[in-house]
Amino acid sequence: MRTTILALGILGVLITPAFAGRPVTDEERTKLVEALKAQGCTGGKMEFDSNKFEVDDATCADGKKYDLDFDQAFALLKKKLD
Repeated sequence: MRTTILALGILGVLITPAFAGRPVTDEERTKLVEALKAQGCTGGKMEFDSNKFEVDDATCADGKKYDLDFDQAFALLKKKLD
């Protein structure tokens, strides 16, 4: 039983990184900056995860921070107050 639990724990650690997001490329970053600008926002942490671009903690024109999601064509999917 103990061996099974240990094996499952190790397997979970090995599999988890495969589901993590990846950093955006320089080309993607340029397009995301433009997409953010179109929403009146700047900055934030950018990554590609679950077939969409995510920008966390972007500062928008109202001075508040938002999390934004963009599709692969850089169209806004969601803008949520952080």
